[in-house]
Amino acid sequence: MTTFAAPAPAEDNSGRTYAIRTFGCQMNVHDSERLAGLLEQAGYARADGDDADVVVFNTCAVRENADNKLYGHLGMLRPVKRERPGMQIAVGGCLAQKDRGEIVRKAPWVDVVFGTHNVHSLPVLLERARHNQEAQVEILESLEVFPSSLPSRRESTYAGWVSVSVGCNNTCTFCIVPALRGREKDRRPGDVLAEVEALVADGVLEVTLLGQNVNSYGVEFGDRQAFGKLLRACGEIDGLERVRFTSPHPRDFTDDVIEAMAETPNVCPSLHMPLQSGSDEVLKRMRRSYRSSRYLSILSRVRELIPHAAITTDIIVGFPGETEADFQQTLDVVEQSRFSGAFTFQYSPRPGTPAASMDEQVPKAVVQERYERLLALQEEISLAANRSFVGETVEVLVATGEGRKDARTHRMSGRARDGRLVHFAGDPSVIRPGDVVTTEITYGAPHHLVADGAVLSHRRTRAGDAFAAATAPRTPGVLLGMPKIGTPA
Repeated sequence: MTTFAAPAPAEDNSGRTYAIRTFGCQMNVHDSERLAGLLEQAGYARADGDDADVVVFNTCAVRENADNKLYGHLGMLRPVKRERPGMQIAVGGCLAQKDRGEIVRKAPWVDVVFGTHNVHSLPVLLERARHNQEAQVEILESLEVFPSSLPSRRESTYAGWVSVSVGCNNTCTFCIVPALRGREKDRRPGDVLAEVEALVADGVLEVTLLGQNVNSYGVEFGDRQAFGKLLRACGEIDGLERVRFTSPHPRDFTDDVIEAMAETPNVCPSLHMPLQSGSDEVLKRMRRSYRSSRYLSILSRVRELIPHAAITTDIIVGFPGETEADFQQTLDVVEQSRFSGAFTFQYSPRPGTPAASMDEQVPKAVVQERYERLLALQEEISLAANRSFVGETVEVLVATGEGRKDARTHRMSGRARDGRLVHFAGDPSVIRPGDVVTTEITYGAPHHLVADGAVLSHRRTRAGDAFAAATAPRTPGVLLGMPKIGTPA
């Protein structure tokens, strides 16, 4: 696997601390783990809150009010920095890629602005800003270093993100991601598998393969079945118990991937596949390049081969030009699809996207009313699906930060193999995040399952050992410097 050593800052950063605030998608979470790894490699130590010497904002430009959220946080830090002149503030991610020097113009107390293509530059830019005593803005137009080749400080001992690609070749009219992350760039299969093997060697049980469009993986190097082959190859890795991926595009979803999911035991019976709309007319305006019949046919094939698959989706309500008839078609597709869950969004114009200037913007009140109807339908479907689990035994990978932990009932949390959130009665002095338990479901709610009975089995794992070691009185987390393993395929 190709690895990257970040340029070592000339200054001694020992004693300096950092904090990272992450907004947006899983790709940003992945990048933030790399930013943390780079900073720790450069000598910084992790801190919580505004008392850090360096505060990094890893931003998103997709969600509504992303700009306001960033500048609100920056505004709150202005008096903090005034009291502490040595403090530094850095802004990276998609909003930084989009707004560039505008961030420093609006918030001149920001020290560093860096883009999605030069995550690796952060430590050097911080040092340069201190030395020159002026803001450093560096935005590259193309990727120089694949983020996954950078050192990482993972937030989890038991689960890891592995990026198979960055960027996107699609042209959805509502999405600004291709303009900010660039065209799709694929990693070689050998590099991906070497990283997975390194994570498993470190105790990780679950890996999520990550990309803007994972099932177009391989197009860059001429193998349109590369993603299915990658899933099967993950099935050959000893110690890797769970494999997930996100997100596929219906246009590129092929039978070989479905067959690989069904035939590879450690690939989880779960699928997140964005629908966006059930109306073919709206899909055309979105430039989504598939129609509702195609989408439903994929779900039918998945359920034929993986009957108990939990399928989730993304849906946008109120896209420009959406009529009541269009929206009813979305409700019809949701009814047929029986999603276990759906991330539903009210459309909001994003500057720089074709949809922002389209005619027939749907009034806010109409969008809200449709959104509430969709939410009610999906809640009903999710509740019925989760109630059907009552009396079933499920395997749970115990997690931390996955939901409530009720001190009175001693509930802990984790994920079933199909991705459902499970709250179960467990003793946290015995069961650690990263361990695996089986338990019987006693109650189903729309967004989670509950198991209030005794744990049926408990398997201690190396991931649980790693969590216990990492949380014994020292800084939590895992700093993973990627070793040189294997050769790119």
